[in-house]
Amino acid sequence: MQSLSTVLGIETSCDETAVAVYRHGEGIVSDAVHTQLEHARYGGVVPELASRDHVRKLAPMIRQVLDRAALGPDSIDAVAYTAGPGLAGALLVASAVAEGYARGIDRPTIRVHHMEGHLLSPLLEPDPPEFPFVALLVSGGHTLLIEVRAPGAYRLLGETLDDAAGEAFDKTARLLELGYPGGPEVARLAEAGDPDRFAFPRPMTDRPGLDFSFSGLKTHTRLLIEREADDPATRADIAAGFERAVVETLAIKCRRALKATRLERLVVAGGVSANRRLRAALDAALPGRVYYPPLALCTDNGAMIALAGWFRRNEAGRAGDIAVRPRWPLDDLPPL
Repeated sequence: MQSLSTVLGIETSCDETAVAVYRHGEGIVSDAVHTQLEHARYGGVVPELASRDHVRKLAPMIRQVLDRAALGPDSIDAVAYTAGPGLAGALLVASAVAEGYARGIDRPTIRVHHMEGHLLSPLLEPDPPEFPFVALLVSGGHTLLIEVRAPGAYRLLGETLDDAAGEAFDKTARLLELGYPGGPEVARLAEAGDPDRFAFPRPMTDRPGLDFSFSGLKTHTRLLIEREADDPATRADIAAGFERAVVETLAIKCRRALKATRLERLVVAGGVSANRRLRAALDAALPGRVYYPPLALCTDNGAMIALAGWFRRNEAGRAGDIAVRPRWPLDDLPPL
């Protein structure tokens, strides 16, 4: 499969339906993302509703992406899709559609790890990072620090022991009665707040190690909201203090990881990587050494899946098996 160059990428691991075409040497040819905002009324993703919406949206979006690029099915060399981790029902939609579509056009499929897609997404920038680097992946239920020597050569340095950073943002947003998704809403409210008014812990920064834990910070924030949040200004101060605590915790662990590995470059990817204060803190602490995906590719998208599929092109196989892995440790991936 070394000659494979044009990959159709499909992503449905949670609440984004996303499709893109990536061509090696050219980059993203065409892409589209649909975000399921209807989950806002429930304060979080409802798996069954997510799966049903993927079923409705996916096939028309594949046609849309190909039409925009003026490509026919014969122009696609392989179909890559997210096989895990993620919501089982949502993953099965991408798997079934991708495997069926690939069988219909007589093309191979490539099963992609969702977090490897995020990890590699900064390579879609015009000035991508060189290997090796440390990667901070902060996406949904994942907060990971990884030593990356090359595509497929990964060593887990640290991970969350309970709530991930993104989950802490979403839960804090619910406690503050904000909208969904929670991260952008908390960041928006924090703009008007004083981060120094209340003291917040920086979890697990007072001991050695690179693992994370945000459940205690979430509990601290909940108790503070119950006790103090009786007016809009106080709610904004709590949001600002919470956000700073998360940002500083992530920044401390990133600096430790770089020191432990003796590497100079840091890649930050996943939905939380779009947070403006996180970027500012890391850029200030590590000037000229931090790389991010384009803002449009921080959340789940098909381009990162197509790119990861291209890197995994030697694993392409005959279409037909729709098995997925809702739980899939990144270090289970075979080397490239």
